[in-house]
Amino acid sequence: MKGICPNCEKETELELVNELETVDVRGEAIEVEAEYFRCTECTVEFENTRGPDALEAAYREYRQRRHMLQPEEIRGWRKQHGLTQKELARLLSWGDVTLSRYENGALQDEAHEKILRLAMEPHNLLQLIKETPGALSPVKQQRLIEEFELEEQQACTFERLLEERLGRYGPDELSGYRMLDVQKLLHTILFFCSGEGQLKTKLNKLLFYADFLHFKRYTISITGARYAHLPFGPVPDNYERFFAELVDEQRLSIEPEIMGPYVGENCVAQLEPDLSMFDASEIKILAEVKDQFKTFSSTEITDFSHAEAGYTETALAERISYSYAEQLQIE
Repeated sequence: MKGICPNCEKETELELVNELETVDVRGEAIEVEAEYFRCTECTVEFENTRGPDALEAAYREYRQRRHMLQPEEIRGWRKQHGLTQKELARLLSWGDVTLSRYENGALQDEAHEKILRLAMEPHNLLQLIKETPGALSPVKQQRLIEEFELEEQQACTFERLLEERLGRYGPDELSGYRMLDVQKLLHTILFFCSGEGQLKTKLNKLLFYADFLHFKRYTISITGARYAHLPFGPVPDNYERFFAELVDEQRLSIEPEIMGPYVGENCVAQLEPDLSMFDASEIKILAEVKDQFKTFSSTEITDFSHAEAGYTETALAERISYSYAEQLQIE
């Protein structure tokens, strides 16, 4: 094709070249397709301004690998609630330009990614709207508060009951920076207990490893459950209450299982797990954890969990911070 070569400064025959290019994104090498022109007369290569942007493609791939929000997801969520960039930036205590840059393709840092994820939880956004006077007009503020409060009132009674029984808490280091998601916790349990079931002692460890391994890789837990140090290893906080409710609701059955001189409790799912509520990274972790420990007995996985820093460095009944996920024995 013919075009103007910036080096020759005249119209020449140009060759369109497509090559793989390695782009360094925060220390990670990402290979993307680059497109540029080469002048057939002087052989100088120059950018095709109408072609794909290699840096933009590299950022997109980086976000995908790390399960970060893409620009269109941020923009779509903001517009879904009728917020302008300036209004949302004020709610998040960011500069006006920051949000605009992220929506237009700039790569967000991990801290801002975490803040966005937290804000996307309806309850958290409601609190931000209530606690940030002046960010919105009084009319819009009242409208959004009413909408979110109505949604909370209409939420599943089962979920609300469990949240009240287990204790309401915000996303923090003890919950893996996620609010407790009762449905995800339920379907994680159903996933591990499908088929012949799972002994309760082992089940508690599988839940711990699923949440902590996901946090280790993606800095957010799957279920938002808190875990405590008990004699048989890390367990979900108030797990007995949760299991009791699941049995009452006929979502789980707990049957005695005789093992020599001991009697264990075998948890069997009464429903099929709904995996559609999990994203790809969460499903991957659930499958990995189930496979990793498939040959472990309850005693073996208990002994294994007792060697975790999160267990050895905490006291009996103390909650275990997700910061210990970095030292998890499994990768």
